[in-house]
Order: sequence, then structure tokens, then C-alpha cells
Amino acid sequence: MLLFWPCLWGLTIAYDFTDNLNQYFFYLLLFFLGAVLMRSAGCIVNDIVDKNFDKKVKRTKNRPIASEKISVSLGIVYTICLCFLALIVLIQFNKLTIYLALASMPLAFLYPLMKRFTYWPQLFLGITFNYGIILGWTSISNNLSFFPFILYFGAIFWTLGYDTVYGYQDIKDDEIIGVKSTSIKFKKNPKNFILFNYFILSFSLLVIGIFMNFDYIYFLFLIIPFLHLFIYQLKNLEIKNNNSCLKFFKKNNSFGLIIFLCLLLGKIY
Repeated sequence: MLLFWPCLWGLTIAYDFTDNLNQYFFYLLLFFLGAVLMRSAGCIVNDIVDKNFDKKVKRTKNRPIASEKISVSLGIVYTICLCFLALIVLIQFNKLTIYLALASMPLAFLYPLMKRFTYWPQLFLGITFNYGIILGWTSISNNLSFFPFILYFGAIFWTLGYDTVYGYQDIKDDEIIGVKSTSIKFKKNPKNFILFNYFILSFSLLVIGIFMNFDYIYFLFLIIPFLHLFIYQLKNLEIKNNNSCLKFFKKNNSFGLIIFLCLLLGKIY
């Protein structure tokens, strides 16, 4: 879902809701299928690349490939099948969207390697995960504009925030085995860093509303995700509590839905 919401955001800000909604729902379904297929493929690639690391981490040691319940070769077969199915979905779109989606493929498969070389793998994940905003926009408009890039920029920091929190579940094991992450880099001031990332997202949501001339109702309803984020999520976050970190991470699915509803209201009214 965290891969799907950005696709739906981009689709929503591009669509003219005075037209027939059949195309909107058709593309919504395509993006959902694409997100499921590509995220599944990405997870398998991640588990293959991190096989030796996962064996040393308490939370991940029982993953199918790490525990050798599934072989690497079988995992590769699954990945190829999933990518083929995703390609069938992809060719339903216009040529610009197809080309842009294919150009993003290296991002999806290089992400698992980033934690070996930089403390910013979460930033790389944000660039990859939210690329769907651009694809959602081009699927309707068939051109590039600065509008989706405003939202894309903020969404990158959204992922940077929630995946940093996710990483705190494994921080002790990661430090021992030498894996890098923003969770480790900002472990002394985690909430300040997380707050900064979500502030950037919030600012981009305000800017996109202004540039797209959304009605006041959009800005009024933005209060809901802001309260959900800054009061409900951050207030209750306990960085040293794994359950709290996982709960925070999962709550971003609700946050993605709320942002979608706000953007939908902005386009309709």
C-alpha cells in the first residue's frame, strides 16, 4: 500500500473528474496490481541480496530465503514471473508512462545494495517508492509537469521518515553486522529528524494545493493528516520500543489514505 498510495496521489491530481470515471477506476486498478506485483518482486530481490545479513538479524532470520526454506534460484524464478505480469499491466498505459516506468526499474533492484555503501538507503527508497506519483500523472496527462514533482519531493521525505522509524527495530543488529541506515546516523536525535521529514511533506502538500488552485476545503481537511501525524503518531512513538516503531510504520498506510482523500477533495471541489 505504501507503494500504491503515491501512484493514486499522482493519478488523482492529474484526473479531470468532470469526465467519465471509468478511466480513473481502470487506472486505479492497474496501479494497484502493478504495486502488488513490483513490491513482491522487490521484496524477493531484497531477501536474496540480504540473505546473509538476514540470518544475523533476530527479526529477519526466519525469512524464507534466509532460513533456506526457499532456494535463491526459486526466488529468481518468482521474481521473473512477477516482473512479466507487471509488464503486462504496464503496457496498458501510454508510451511516456511505459518508458518512465522502465527507466525506474534499476532503482527498484539497486535499493537493497545501498545499505552497504551509504547511511542514506532510506532516501534511495523514497526516490524509488514514490516514483508512482510521476507515473500516475503521466498516465492521464501524457506529459511532464512541475505539479507532480512538488508532491514527489515531499513524498520522498515521507518515506525517509517512516522507513527510518522502521529501521530502529533492527538498529542493534545492524550496527553489529555493519549495515548503514538513517536510523543509525540520526540515533541521537531521531524525533527531530523524523519531524523534519514530515514537515517537508506537509509543506509540499500546502504548496501543491496553492499551485493547483484547490478550494479552501482542501486546506481545511489537511488539518486531519497533520493532527494524525504530529499528535497521534509522533507523540506516541517510542523509538526504543520495537512494537511502537512497527505500529508507527503501519500507521502510514492510514496516512496515505488520508492524503488521497484530501487530494480527491481538492480536485472535486
